[in-house]
Amino acid sequence: MLLAIIFDMDGLMVDTEILYWEVLNEIVAGYGKKEIGETVMIKMMGRSPLDSMRVFVEELRLPVTAEDILQQRDALMERKLRNGVEPMKGLHEIIAAFSGKVKLAIATSSCRLFLDIIVDQLGIREKFTVFQTSEGVSRGKPDPEIFLQTIAKLGVKPEECVVLEDSVNGVAAASRAGCYVIAVPSQYSRNQDFSLANYVAGDLIEAREHILKLGPAGLSLR
Repeated sequence: MLLAIIFDMDGLMVDTEILYWEVLNEIVAGYGKKEIGETVMIKMMGRSPLDSMRVFVEELRLPVTAEDILQQRDALMERKLRNGVEPMKGLHEIIAAFSGKVKLAIATSSCRLFLDIIVDQLGIREKFTVFQTSEGVSRGKPDPEIFLQTIAKLGVKPEECVVLEDSVNGVAAASRAGCYVIAVPSQYSRNQDFSLANYVAGDLIEAREHILKLGPAGLSLR
């Protein structure tokens, strides 16, 4: 029975990946490095902020710690986010379709500050029951910890949840948590291997239609 839908945030609800790309390229330019490649971005996607920066520092061979880079990145990202964000196609429609019918949650590898900025700019805070960020999560995606914590807070079982994810690390984490996983690839993740997903949707509108086709409210997923 479907009792909850869990949303990833970056690249799924809002196109923040382009902002991260801009910020990280600003940072590497300061160290005399060339623009980061798509391969590096893919390795970083979905991971906890610090894990992501560890990958970044290692891949670019930067003479600085991951902690220092994270501090630089967050300061630049906060300014960009406060300038405004746009919802991904179909976001408001899928929220409207299931709000009040099942519990809605956000499970993001971003920090709480970024989540607060985004949900308030989008005006969707009251639609969600649980907001789970990287704070309090010791192992980032692809480990299932973030989803298991979210599920526990929702008071449901993994098999009663649909997870919407845009990255291979997020899909792996949700699958390992025992959830029904719908991948909604972004322009940055479309070439990733989503074989662990139960379904791959072109956008959130298609994802909404797929969930509705699974059955009525209270649908059976297994």
